[in-house]
Amino acid sequence: MSAPETTRVFVYGSLLSGEHNHGLLAAARCSGPACTVEAFAMHDLGGFPCIVPGGGEPVRGEVYEVDAATLARLDALEDVPRWYRRELVRLADGTLAHAYLYAQDVGAAPRVRGGDWRRRPGVTPPAEPA
Repeated sequence: MSAPETTRVFVYGSLLSGEHNHGLLAAARCSGPACTVEAFAMHDLGGFPCIVPGGGEPVRGEVYEVDAATLARLDALEDVPRWYRRELVRLADGTLAHAYLYAQDVGAAPRVRGGDWRRRPGVTPPAEPA
């Protein structure tokens, strides 16, 4: 019996470990931290972020191996294709993973400088491992 097919997904906001939507990844295997090669702009939409191409900064996050059912739940959460679109992005290690890019105008949503949702203003970042 072969292993079920999985999809690599790069997450950067509410799906990160410790964040409020991470439970959707309970059945997924974490491949570890990652950073995009492509430059994006990250914006705070009020409790969750979005990224859009061309912002000048790589984005930090985590990569997960997800099964088809989990991918469908993530697409539903992100309201693909209405609010987000799922696209392949290149990561710093040279691999590709799917990421959710915002499909709407960000308007006046504040920019998260540095491309790291956990280090946005007003949030205490998690402690670094010893």
